[in-house]
Amino acid sequence: MQDASLLSPLVVGIDVGGTKTHLRAVAGADLVADRVRSSSSGWRPHDPVAAAGWLAALVAEALPSGRRPAAVAVGGHACETPRQCAQIRTALQLHFDAPALVVGDAELLVPAAGLDKGVGLVAGTGSVAVGRLADGTALQVGGWGAVLGDEGGSAGLVREAVRAVWAAHDRGEKPDALAAGLLASFEVAEVPALGSALESAKDVSAEWGGHAPMVFAAAEAGSSLARAVVAGGGRSLAGLVRRLATRGVLVDDVVVAGGTILAQPSLYDAFVSALAESVPHARPKPLTVPPVTGAIALSSSLL
Repeated sequence: MQDASLLSPLVVGIDVGGTKTHLRAVAGADLVADRVRSSSSGWRPHDPVAAAGWLAALVAEALPSGRRPAAVAVGGHACETPRQCAQIRTALQLHFDAPALVVGDAELLVPAAGLDKGVGLVAGTGSVAVGRLADGTALQVGGWGAVLGDEGGSAGLVREAVRAVWAAHDRGEKPDALAAGLLASFEVAEVPALGSALESAKDVSAEWGGHAPMVFAAAEAGSSLARAVVAGGGRSLAGLVRRLATRGVLVDDVVVAGGTILAQPSLYDAFVSALAESVPHARPKPLTVPPVTGAIALSSSLL
């Protein structure tokens, strides 16, 4: 008897995050492939041809010999505009005789939660919020990278922590637990040297973000500066949702994901508190399944 999975269309979903990429392939109820690998070794979203080639290689590597996808959906980190995503999709379709869809990775959250409408909010290394207008037009707010934005993400929190410590230093205050933690984490001897430590990073988002656990540890240790930084991060994330609401996006449901906010209750609580004040009708809910689940849902919808 022929394997039932060979009779069902093979759909592929890919979640390309800032750190790792998760590919899943299913045929009907059968899991055909489930792979996680680093995103740092080839994902170049601003080069559509290279990005599509990298994605196609992932699919070819993951699928059993001779199997080809019936549909492919990708949620891509740093795929920031509809035009950019469309260019990657066009290049990707040259590799497969199958429909494809490419969206920003935050757009996977709402379908992953089993919802048709709502906001996807990510606070991991960076931060971004996405939603859709009534006519289906996608809107994205936030992001902008660790140097300019990403408030509430790990890299942005570290940047704001350094600013807070600098301001306290300039006011003549004695270093507190946050200052001590930053000095130890960046391996510098005094507060003024933190600027050079930040500027020396080769991969700004990843390297800055790696120091974020210290900010939360300082907050738990009683640092008022660290607690203010975390509270400010929560307000900034709530502000992203409010920005979408003011532009006409339905924000009743806010699906929250990201390694920073889901791993740090103090940040999540600060976000929920700020959201209740700024957008009272919004209902936050942590995503409890991998975002690639949303990619599978989108891929299946293409059939």
